[in-house]
Amino acid sequence: MNLKHTCSRLKNGMHSQPRILIIQPSHYRSRSNLSPYKTGKRALVGLTLPYLAALTPHGWEVQLVDEQMSSIDFEAEADVVAITTWTINSLRAYEIADRFRARGVPVIMGGPHTYFYPEESAEHCDGVGVGEGETIFPVMLGDAIEGRLRKFYRAPRPGELAHLPFPRYDLLDLSKYGLIRTFSVQTSRGCPFRCEFCSERFYLGNDYRYRPVQDVVNEIKSSLARNIFFADSNFAGKPDHTMELMEAFIPLRIRWSTLWPAYLCNNARFMDLAKRSGLLHVNLGIESVDQQTLRELGKKNSMVSQYQSVLRNLREREISYSLNFIFGWDTEPADIFSSTLRFLREEKVPAAYFNILTPHKGTPLYERMLAEDRIIHIDDIGRWPGIHCHIKPKNLTAEELEENVRMLYRKFYNYASMFTRLPLPLNQARIASWMINLSQRKVSRAQVDMESFDDY
Repeated sequence: MNLKHTCSRLKNGMHSQPRILIIQPSHYRSRSNLSPYKTGKRALVGLTLPYLAALTPHGWEVQLVDEQMSSIDFEAEADVVAITTWTINSLRAYEIADRFRARGVPVIMGGPHTYFYPEESAEHCDGVGVGEGETIFPVMLGDAIEGRLRKFYRAPRPGELAHLPFPRYDLLDLSKYGLIRTFSVQTSRGCPFRCEFCSERFYLGNDYRYRPVQDVVNEIKSSLARNIFFADSNFAGKPDHTMELMEAFIPLRIRWSTLWPAYLCNNARFMDLAKRSGLLHVNLGIESVDQQTLRELGKKNSMVSQYQSVLRNLREREISYSLNFIFGWDTEPADIFSSTLRFLREEKVPAAYFNILTPHKGTPLYERMLAEDRIIHIDDIGRWPGIHCHIKPKNLTAEELEENVRMLYRKFYNYASMFTRLPLPLNQARIASWMINLSQRKVSRAQVDMESFDDY
């Protein structure tokens, strides 16, 4: 393909500004239905597309396409196409890239997927960004416009997060996000923990880095948002800084949601401040109700005996919450599924997500399972929506593990369970919990996993 077509078109006066089309692909509905998943709307205003627009140098004409909500015009006039990819949408991303390249349009790709699969991604595009985009994305665009794209652009060691540009929400059609739209804001990158199964610490860096408080406050003010999802791997990786941040939220009068470790909920001062600052919903990765399994996970700060006080502290402050579980650990007892369901019902947990231990490429878990010859369908890991087991469990078959997780979704999100767990009368926290439950009920009936936190 002639990558100099863009430069020559500009020199010939076809248009005065270079044009970039930035695409966030949807994912295929299933292995048997290769049509992109569409909703036409979202509750959460995503961060990736408007942030990439903010990183685009001045003088470019920028168009953003979220394929889940709108169709891609494959005949669009574009000098460069940029595609952001997770593994779940990588196959669709490759198809999109191939179609634009067939027209002679240079395609660049980035995102978490290209960090772990750079060579594979390079087969479908002209330039692959590996790592954080602040330093490499503008360079890739400059090289593309000059017709000198390299195959790989690797970001230097992750740097400080001060003075990041604010997302270009002005380029989005915000009417597609409903009346009570929630904006994504990132206050930090990385995580201080070293979970064997987690891949985020590799492409975001092992160090926990956080933005200056005033930068975060200014971004929230600029968006005019009143509902915020803080899209951090761990919002409270440094609790003292988090408390400073929450103090700054109070005059903003926002309602916000996020993720953090469960043990922090036993810190009364921390939780009181979170409530005063507008915390609506928090997601907690407790992973298991079996203490031996928590030891296998290396969760030193997690004690099953503390779960009741953690959840009581949330209920007393009328904070909505959801719990994440992972199944498939070697140390799990035979009754792990029934004991988990019993715990959820007894504690009247408002929302929960049930996951299968997955050996994502690049993680210590992947390397361990590979060495033990326990990975199933290695090329499919993370590629398809739904409940899929990619390991050989020690205590049951892969099919049994999948069916037990489906059972948890069905039983936890049936109407009888929902009316038992979710109290009346409604307040803001309970409305949030009901919204998650109704969404997850649809998910459980379709036997498709949630791939995002759109319903927080």
